[in-house]
Amino acid sequence: MVGRIEDYALIGDLQTAALVGRDGSIDWLCLPRFDSPACFAALLHDESAGRWQLAPASGGAATRRAYRGDTLVLDTEWDTPDGTVRITDCMPVRGEAADVVRVVEGLSGAVPMRMDMRLRFDYGHVAPWVRRVGHQLAAVAGPDAPGCAPRWTCTATT
Repeated sequence: MVGRIEDYALIGDLQTAALVGRDGSIDWLCLPRFDSPACFAALLHDESAGRWQLAPASGGAATRRAYRGDTLVLDTEWDTPDGTVRITDCMPVRGEAADVVRVVEGLSGAVPMRMDMRLRFDYGHVAPWVRRVGHQLAAVAGPDAPGCAPRWTCTATT
């Protein structure tokens, strides 16, 4: 379910940015730049338009959320019956490509987690082909894919 705009926090790398909901879902991200088509666009529709949710399996909104100091490094914490967990989200200043870094840290107990990544290029209109390339997943879509030069690409390290 898409949240209210005030329930989103911004992370970014000076060339693009993502919106992270209180439920642990990245519901908006344009890659590789601010003016590029979105690969996560649930903010405009629902999860079928693309999102990356990382949260306790029990669900629910975060208990606490704050930026670290004067940065766009976001800490989101959930207190659950099983314990407490923190997810740290950031987009480091870019080298060759944009990176979205999500770190899960167990603070107490043992909290079951779930992840749901739905890449949808072109504002949720194009479902990519996903394949494993070594230790990475490569998602490709568009009129040139899977041929020579894909129109949209995304790579994730596993």
